[in-house]
Amino acid sequence: MGDRHKVVVVGAGFGGLSAAKALHRADVDVTLINGTTHHLFQPLLYQVATGILSEGEIAVPVREILKKQDNAEVLIGHVADVDVDNRTVTATAPTGTEYQVGYDTLIVAAGASQSYFGNDHFAQYAPGMKTVDDALELRGRIFGAFEMAELEADPEAVQRWLTFVVVGGGPTGVEMAGQIAELAHRTLPGQFRRIDPRQARVILVDAVDAVLPTFGGKLSAKAKHQLEKIGVEVQLGTKVVGVDGTGITVETAQGRQRIESVTKIWAAGVAAPAISRRVAEAAGAEVDRAGRVMVNPDCTVPGHPEIFVVGDMMALDRLPGVAQVAIQTGTYAGRTVAARVAGKPAPAPFAYRDKGSMATISRFSAIASTGGMRFSGFTAWMMWLVVHLMYLVGFKNRVSAVGHWFVSFVGRGRSERVTTAQQVLAREAIQQVTAAGELVKAGRPE
Repeated sequence: MGDRHKVVVVGAGFGGLSAAKALHRADVDVTLINGTTHHLFQPLLYQVATGILSEGEIAVPVREILKKQDNAEVLIGHVADVDVDNRTVTATAPTGTEYQVGYDTLIVAAGASQSYFGNDHFAQYAPGMKTVDDALELRGRIFGAFEMAELEADPEAVQRWLTFVVVGGGPTGVEMAGQIAELAHRTLPGQFRRIDPRQARVILVDAVDAVLPTFGGKLSAKAKHQLEKIGVEVQLGTKVVGVDGTGITVETAQGRQRIESVTKIWAAGVAAPAISRRVAEAAGAEVDRAGRVMVNPDCTVPGHPEIFVVGDMMALDRLPGVAQVAIQTGTYAGRTVAARVAGKPAPAPFAYRDKGSMATISRFSAIASTGGMRFSGFTAWMMWLVVHLMYLVGFKNRVSAVGHWFVSFVGRGRSERVTTAQQVLAREAIQQVTAAGELVKAGRPE
């Protein structure tokens, strides 16, 4: 790395990678810092969790993506602090080692984290789905639940293992509930001797009164009908007020109810990561209720034109937290920096181009909204298939994904059913490593 204009990009999601790649011809040095070594295609995490795809098909090493970009380097670490006066960021490596990187321009694209609406203790019993670790843990829990039910003699215990509760009626929750129902009704029947997987209950709960409400009333109603058709119990107007190891407590118009269930999945709510508030505090910026940084029309932090905040971390014109917003704002930020360095006029303020939304419900069934047009059923599912193939990074990933989709959607199998105890216990292991690291930092090694 030379002495040119230094650009630090925080995050290797859609926004961060788009920003870095937009600078590939600019006279700058790019340092991309990410908490993992891979770029994750997050919209397909639910397929990893339900045994359709492997993690390698939706997660590509960042170094491999940027290997031909000579002006870019990649560092692993979680950025924990920003010094706007000295223009440095402080990151922590997986080993707990801290390091600093200086910048002339900072582009923060750290994505979003799971929100439990102030009930973070729910995470132990109802994992979210934001990382590969989350998806692999859920895969172990889902397939493990059927195995444990096979061992039980008590009918109540069997039903507790065979009841799956998905919290959240957005795209992730709907897709997850649909795939668990497909597992129970299409993939697993005939493979057990003591239990009938078709007796499994898949319950989708949400506090609002519609599934996929952003798609509009007509498509929302079609999605709900299709979910119920494949065996998903949809409980709307249902607020989760308690989660523990063996069940979930919900509040409805009829009062509080208990749902006995070992396997719960949390797909409700997102929040900005901790670095979002730290950037805002350091730069004197405001945040919205979700913790996102309120930015100028050019995606910069007010009073700090050298700091861009893009994607899920920014609050601008009430834009949704979707991949297209991250891609477009990341690309915009990169091109703006390139124009500045080259002495060219700054681009016009950012303008979002809505390319539509889509969600799958079950095999051959989806809903899609694009350009004012609405699609459902097989047509929407084919649109979903094409779009997701386009955005999967790497030719080999597309080829293997098509093969696994053929096995799962045309046939009845699941190519990725292998689970390990490490996957199921990953959350506890990570907590133990983190706690040990904190002790070392405090000078009190175990």
